[in-house]
Amino acid sequence: MVGRSEGIRAIATDIECAARSDAKVLITGETGVGKEVVARLIHQRSARVSAPLVTVNCAGLPDSLLESELFGHVRGSFTGAYRDKPGLLEMAPNGTVFLDEVGEMSTRMQVVLLRFLETGEIQRIGANRSHTRVNVRLITATNRDLQAHITSGTFREDLYFRLNVIRVCVPPLRERTEDIPLLLDYYADLYSHQHATPRPELSAATMETLVSHRWPGNIRELKNVVERLVLKASGQIIRPTDLPPDVFAANAPAPVVNIQTGASESRRAAVQDMTVRMLEHGESFWTAVYPMFMSRDLTRDDLRRIVQIGLQNSSGNYRMLVQLFNMPAEDYKRFLSFLRKHDCHLPFQRFRVAPGRASTTTPIRAVAASGKP
Repeated sequence: MVGRSEGIRAIATDIECAARSDAKVLITGETGVGKEVVARLIHQRSARVSAPLVTVNCAGLPDSLLESELFGHVRGSFTGAYRDKPGLLEMAPNGTVFLDEVGEMSTRMQVVLLRFLETGEIQRIGANRSHTRVNVRLITATNRDLQAHITSGTFREDLYFRLNVIRVCVPPLRERTEDIPLLLDYYADLYSHQHATPRPELSAATMETLVSHRWPGNIRELKNVVERLVLKASGQIIRPTDLPPDVFAANAPAPVVNIQTGASESRRAAVQDMTVRMLEHGESFWTAVYPMFMSRDLTRDDLRRIVQIGLQNSSGNYRMLVQLFNMPAEDYKRFLSFLRKHDCHLPFQRFRVAPGRASTTTPIRAVAASGKP
């Protein structure tokens, strides 16, 4: 783990704690933050280091294949099962099994996994009894909010409590900006050596731009950007204009707009109109706001203001915001991805009402009708 931030130090402490025991570990964090790196470090520093570490991506396999991969199958249990096949759990005796994206598991597979956690027994697909008992350590990871999935009924609460013995939360890169220069330096050395090219240097303005970037793809995005710069620069000094367009444009200074001008008034009126259309007339975000933003008739500030109004009325709950903006519940992930991509995802904490305090949220109709920011 490269970094010196408080978040990295907390993760290092959690890794050492987890490595001293065989307790189950649940690693949470956004896509690209390095959850698999944490799992590998826990295994490498544990007493099971001499045994295998097996990694399974639960999102990449349908139910039937996932169950077969984990538990194995007997000959004739389904079409194509020409011989008995042991599962990965059997193939990692005294080792560690890392289940990535465990939040993507179907309810049926959650029941199968829960049974294994309770008994430690392996029953292959097509068998009428348990085949063997295995001793493996389970580490799981997810980028989902499992508590929200429990509330919606898509993730079993009893399985959550089984998995959540030791919790390691990996913060996104935008919350540990002091680590960005170290990561840039580390990957610049790595890719310069890997591609046998001179190591480029970053100008002060370039470093400032990269540190201020929100990195929606986290470390995975940063690695790709650095590799691209190493191949493109060939040892030259990298200036902000040399950065990929999505990084440079996202951090370009916004033009200053006088709030007294007619342009500002028209934008305020546009935000008001779209908010009323969604909150009072039932129009969807995808038809009221999305086309206008994509055609650049709305600015990012306009979109942030619309999101702010929604969060004020949902007490910072993005799932409720999806409902307020008349989108189907399954659009939750798509909506958040859209906001993050365009740097319009606002921190929900400042809109939350502390327990025991009166809510200061303005009623929906009043907010929609108001022309004031």
